[in-house]
Amino acid sequence: MNIVTVIQARMSSTRLPGKVLKPILDKPLLVRMLERIQNSKLAGQIVVATSTNHDDDQIETLCSENNFICFRGHLTDLLDRHYQVGKIFNADAVVKIPSDCPLIDPHIIDRVIKFYIDNEEYDFVSNLHPATYPDGNDVEIFSFQVLEHAWRDATKNFEREHTTPFIWEHQDMFKVGNVEWETGLDLSTSLRFTIDYEEDYQFIKKVYEELYPQNPKFGLNDILKLIEHKPEIAEINHKFTGTYWYDNHLNELNNIQEYKNKKLT
Repeated sequence: MNIVTVIQARMSSTRLPGKVLKPILDKPLLVRMLERIQNSKLAGQIVVATSTNHDDDQIETLCSENNFICFRGHLTDLLDRHYQVGKIFNADAVVKIPSDCPLIDPHIIDRVIKFYIDNEEYDFVSNLHPATYPDGNDVEIFSFQVLEHAWRDATKNFEREHTTPFIWEHQDMFKVGNVEWETGLDLSTSLRFTIDYEEDYQFIKKVYEELYPQNPKFGLNDILKLIEHKPEIAEINHKFTGTYWYDNHLNELNNIQEYKNKKLT
């Protein structure tokens, strides 16, 4: 199976512009994240998908300097970006990982991809519906045929911008699978490893400073042990836990609304 993993990245983040180039131990955050994804055994070809906007010339340059493949496409139509990358690289399946997950654990990436490979009946598999891992370990994988279907038929702005809502919202058309944390824990709304705010950056930077020098391949369990030993680190961005892009679209997203309600009861 030809798997292509797409990392969507741009400079014009609305909440924290330029976050992908913020320094983490003398390297840009995006490079640190790509280093982690390269430790995945199943990610296949890794492609950074950015926009054609002038601001994103910096991302293309960064990729060139660090030997990462870069594709440039539409600024807000991320669905089209993923489709074009899948088409160019003749993908059988496409993995979507946003660039705001610099602490993502490659073992989690492999677990989601392996579940998809081992269960051919699924069109789409993620660890997000419902989410159980700490926020910032987001992995979605889907066949190119399903991606093409969504690319052709999705019409709402948030469906185009966020790539996959058309798929996981239409479970009458597509068979959707989910990978839950094998521990049985659900820390998706109590720990936040993603980056949207300055406090998120300070948290991620601190985790790297604590763990990377001893073990550059540190994983989720290492982060959890660190937080248990030094709970003040988790407090840095705790006020933003449980905050997601889809909060503004709950009246349009039936499945997300269902999962959110379950977590609140």
